[in-house]
Amino acid sequence: MLLYLVKHSRPDIANCVRELSKVLDGTTDCAFNEMLRIIKFVLDTKHLGLKIEPDDKPPGSPWQITCFSDSNYANDPETRRSVSGYIVYVHGVPVVWKSKAQQSVTLSSTEAEWFALSEAVKEVRFLQQLCESMQIQTQLPVIVRVDNTAAIYMSQNITTTTRTKHIDVRTKFVKEFCEDGIIKIIFVRSEDNDSDILTKNLQSELFGKHSRKLIKGK
Repeated sequence: MLLYLVKHSRPDIANCVRELSKVLDGTTDCAFNEMLRIIKFVLDTKHLGLKIEPDDKPPGSPWQITCFSDSNYANDPETRRSVSGYIVYVHGVPVVWKSKAQQSVTLSSTEAEWFALSEAVKEVRFLQQLCESMQIQTQLPVIVRVDNTAAIYMSQNITTTTRTKHIDVRTKFVKEFCEDGIIKIIFVRSEDNDSDILTKNLQSELFGKHSRKLIKGK
């Protein structure tokens, strides 16, 4: 039931539900108590949910797609895999969000951010192609915001170093869209990165700040 909420109306609980899903085949009393706490939080905030309120745009103007991408680094004490998180907005309305453990262990925080960024770019590209198939014009370049300056540098630098050559394919994949003017990667501070809520547990003040951008009361 929690996974259903994450998919359809409550992206704010995506990270904690992802953590719980790791112990489905070997649950513990601690995990059960955590699940009860999440359920209580959902019941206490049952008036919250997605609300479609697009930004005001002139009729016929291109659709504006924006994306926030983030990751933590090796926070899982057992697998040491990082977590990718991204949110995609269309006219200010969140339409896609994901919190997912990366498929392999990364060797630096920059690499973890780059993996998350490449996944976000794939989603952005799919959404843009979907709009094109419906003959809906989108505004280019699509702005992708990340809070890691090294990841931004990798999108602009064509040189492959010993620290990045093992992720060369993902590097060229993102660079290609940057060079073609399809996406533009810009820096955003961590406290203003909406996808931060999808990769780690936050303090109540910062959690509330991000969740208010995603969900609203009835």
